[in-house]
Amino acid sequence: MSDHVTGIQLSQKFYEDYIVPRLSTAMPALSYASAIVGPGSEVLGFDTPMSRDHDWGPRVQIFLREDDVSLSDAIIEALLMAAPSTFNGFSLKVDQTLVTTVSIYYGRRLGLSPVRLLEGLDPLDWLTIPSQTLAELTSGTVFRDDIGELTVVRDHLRYYPQDVWLFLMASIWNRIAQEEHLMPRAGFVGDELGAGLIASRLIRDVMSLCFLMERRYAPYPKWFGSAFRQLTCANELLPYLKAAQDAKEWQEREQALSTTYQIVAQKHNELQVTEPIEAKVKFFFDRPFSVIDGNRFAEALISKIQDSSLRKLAAFRLGGIDQISDNTDFRAIQERFQSPTGEKNPLRTFFDHFIQTGKR
Repeated sequence: MSDHVTGIQLSQKFYEDYIVPRLSTAMPALSYASAIVGPGSEVLGFDTPMSRDHDWGPRVQIFLREDDVSLSDAIIEALLMAAPSTFNGFSLKVDQTLVTTVSIYYGRRLGLSPVRLLEGLDPLDWLTIPSQTLAELTSGTVFRDDIGELTVVRDHLRYYPQDVWLFLMASIWNRIAQEEHLMPRAGFVGDELGAGLIASRLIRDVMSLCFLMERRYAPYPKWFGSAFRQLTCANELLPYLKAAQDAKEWQEREQALSTTYQIVAQKHNELQVTEPIEAKVKFFFDRPFSVIDGNRFAEALISKIQDSSLRKLAAFRLGGIDQISDNTDFRAIQERFQSPTGEKNPLRTFFDHFIQTGKR
């Protein structure tokens, strides 16, 4: 097989040439859905030949109706019968084929019980889910959906609801406001290393904001830059982002970041979600440091949020899980603490408690 075959292409062929014939013979009346979603560079379309050294190969997930879960073992047996060791030249591990239900699989990934998943996510639930997870669950390819549930859930998760979208953009503008003046201040006293670190954080925030503005889920760090290059704004912004990242002195960084801020501010205005805001940098008080004053954009966005819980939470400038922490294990908290009885995960409980009792 060609070295250029992608994981999606291989898995589709595996589904069509291996899964379908065997299930059609063993269980011709079975209704099911099949897809490749979830973890894996191939799901996001970023796999290369290097991806093949682990967890890559012909694979699909099979989703059953709730009433057909008892057939799981029989399905695996049908797929394992006289199974070859390879498929189209790649190692085949049929025993690792996931056979489950949409509510169980998506509920586990989202940190929701199957019952709560079917009820739908509320605004605060969205804040507990990393954008990487949402990208994994809405990307990939659905090969078949007799039962309809997979399509419904993926459509529901296609992108953040309006109020959540506004809240997250406001949260990133607030992050920019918190640090935009710190980069030149550090550089001004000769701390170029510190200024460079702060600049990198600001660059990441700007890029994250761009994903939100273009209604795309941002992937985790390995593919963050690759996915950013696919955004409409990338060609315009990349020269300035790279200049800010590569600058040797803080003045160069400031100039590149200032241009970046003004471009992104103009793109905010083009969204027409708030009244137009002046898209020009200015000095930070009496100090000769250029800032865009991200608070202006944050406050304007918050004023457009209708959901009362999000409006109250926005007053504390906490953001969602992507803005709160970049710790990999913490960001998986919604999966690690899922309760089959419907209890909320710790982060959601924190948000609820903060809204009820927190004071700014």
